[in-house]
Amino acid sequence: MAEHEPTPEELAKIAAENQQDEHSINYKPPAQKSIQQIVELDQDDESLRKYKEALLGKQPPTNIDPSTPNVVVTKLTLVCASAPDELSLDLRGDLEAFKKQNFVVKEGVEYQIKVCFLVQNEIVSGLKYVQCTSRKGIQIDKTEYMVGSYGPRTEEYEFLTPKEEAPKGMLARGSYCIKSKFTDDDKSNHLTWEWNMHIKKDWRD
Repeated sequence: MAEHEPTPEELAKIAAENQQDEHSINYKPPAQKSIQQIVELDQDDESLRKYKEALLGKQPPTNIDPSTPNVVVTKLTLVCASAPDELSLDLRGDLEAFKKQNFVVKEGVEYQIKVCFLVQNEIVSGLKYVQCTSRKGIQIDKTEYMVGSYGPRTEEYEFLTPKEEAPKGMLARGSYCIKSKFTDDDKSNHLTWEWNMHIKKDWRD
């Protein structure tokens, strides 16, 4: 059966329904501190020492290079157990090319979004992953996920969103434009990119 393109009125109704249940963050960020300041804080406080060790490791990094970006977002993967192939984007490549590609997703399946990133120099506080979804130029959903605070290390971190269900039904099938952003308490724009999801009746439809 052919996909039914929703009317602007139907899209506006979907957007209104999503806005009522929009994930949002009401969070007041703490003052930013350098690694050296954190290391020197209350060295006799055992609980604080363990917190610092969990965030920075037993040996805080010394090879800090201020000329490199502090946060580097490296990869986005759409995690779905029933997907026949891996659905991923190398975010160190050509971001403009993603606008011409589609993630084909079967309607009604459960999936998660995994974002991989590096923290290279200083502790970053209150990382957030923000995702805006539009259809036919109308924003129908905006979701913010609190990722957390991370210290620098050589290995990548991974953030996995909660499970969600792909839209289903004749009206839901079609292309969705998604604008993703990785930001933090200081409102730094670590990376913004656009990609597309195409909801179909089946993976190979």
